[in-house]
Amino acid sequence: MIYIYTFYSHYGAIRMDKECKKRGINCELMPVPRTLSSSCGTCVKLDCDINTNMITDELFDDIADDIKEEIEQIAVKDNDSYKTIYSSM
Repeated sequence: MIYIYTFYSHYGAIRMDKECKKRGINCELMPVPRTLSSSCGTCVKLDCDINTNMITDELFDDIADDIKEEIEQIAVKDNDSYKTIYSSM
């Protein structure tokens, strides 16, 4: 599964990228796909084989609050489109 995390600032995206890499999670910083919008234009793409609940809850329970506050949305790639699974709005 491919998950796209968008952020309100570049700071949040960079912090998330570092946290994922520290945990051994396959991720990369990249421009936000055109079909999704984002405040900062940078997203973190996670390519992993874990379920949605783990991505949104268990995996990031202990991540710093300043990263959580920066997450604008989480989308999962579904064929050629994206489905939003979390939105802070």
